[in-house]
Amino acid sequence: MSYKIGLVGKPSVGKSSFFNAATMNDVPEGAYPFTTIDPSIGEAYVRVECAAPEFDESCTPSVGYCDHGMRYVPVKLVDVAGLIPGAHEGKGLGNQFLTDLNEADVLVHVVDFSGETDIEGEATEGHDPREDIDFLENELDMWYLGVLEKGIDRYRSGYHGEDKDIEVDLAEQMSAFKTNKDEIKQIILLLGLELDPDEWDDADKESLAREIRKRTKPIIIAANKMDKPVSQENYEEITADADYEHLTFVPTSAHAEKALKKADEGGVVDYRPGDDDFDIVGDVSDEQEAGLEQIREFVAEFGGTGVQQSLENALFDVMGAIAIFPGSANGKSDSQGVFRDCFILPEGSTTEDFAYHLHSDIGDGLLHGIDCHSKRQIGSDHELAHRDVVEIVSTN
Repeated sequence: MSYKIGLVGKPSVGKSSFFNAATMNDVPEGAYPFTTIDPSIGEAYVRVECAAPEFDESCTPSVGYCDHGMRYVPVKLVDVAGLIPGAHEGKGLGNQFLTDLNEADVLVHVVDFSGETDIEGEATEGHDPREDIDFLENELDMWYLGVLEKGIDRYRSGYHGEDKDIEVDLAEQMSAFKTNKDEIKQIILLLGLELDPDEWDDADKESLAREIRKRTKPIIIAANKMDKPVSQENYEEITADADYEHLTFVPTSAHAEKALKKADEGGVVDYRPGDDDFDIVGDVSDEQEAGLEQIREFVAEFGGTGVQQSLENALFDVMGAIAIFPGSANGKSDSQGVFRDCFILPEGSTTEDFAYHLHSDIGDGLLHGIDCHSKRQIGSDHELAHRDVVEIVSTN
């Protein structure tokens, strides 16, 4: 579980419901601010088509599970509490919120697209979901800007001596955001700025902070409560707005996902997370059947409830992560089982990266890899692709 997905949203938008639906944990849910105070951490899953059938094998997962040829690989999901306007100034849970948020690799922002909660999380009608989307990005941008300005002060203080470069000081000051001097220099030049902060005005600094934030803390929008007509109207309008082209939107009903999972556990329906349909297999009342049929219409129209899709969009589409199976040319992972593991690695990972991910000793002794599909040798700098099956040959 090397990746951590942060779940964020203002109070009372269904964020805890989303978390519970994704993890089947039992954290408090309620229509009032700060139902959740401390971050809840749970195990959710992302789907990867299992490689075992391609080798005429049945897998034996060591973690997660496999269902009808679909591997459910665990990831950490963190329900981060305390998002209100002014968090970067210490309001609400303030700094604790930002600290918890920074632990996440990618953010899923749960937004109430029905407009039934205002900016503070109180019940209302006709609220524009754009305000919620904007204020999260603004909170993060202002947070980044504050850290960026400390880096500029560090540069001006002569911390690195006379031959210092601005990107070095900014990278060190912003290291918690998992950036580096090369990325920061690239962004500065991309924005058409000089490598001299004395030439930057306030707008330049804000643009730089925003671009660093976009690269290091990507966001997708889980458009929640999309089973309501008003939500669908808002969705069509907002996704057509050019101001939001930089974001990925996923139509979502956390309520529907949790209902289907509970019904599946109770033997009422046969449902696999992420599917766009299900079968009613148990006895249900007319009222229950009517409710399930409403959910069926929703998942058919939107390709699922959106909960599973949000996690997978965040990890694979926005982050560009890839899933890699360790194996051998005969398809067997090792003597203890077949395709026991499936690891999620960053985009652009190489054979060497994978070897070190398995164990530092294996990486130190790396000789080469073997692509188990083609049975061809691959070098240490070979870039891996999603769903590759790779055998590592190491002196250790």
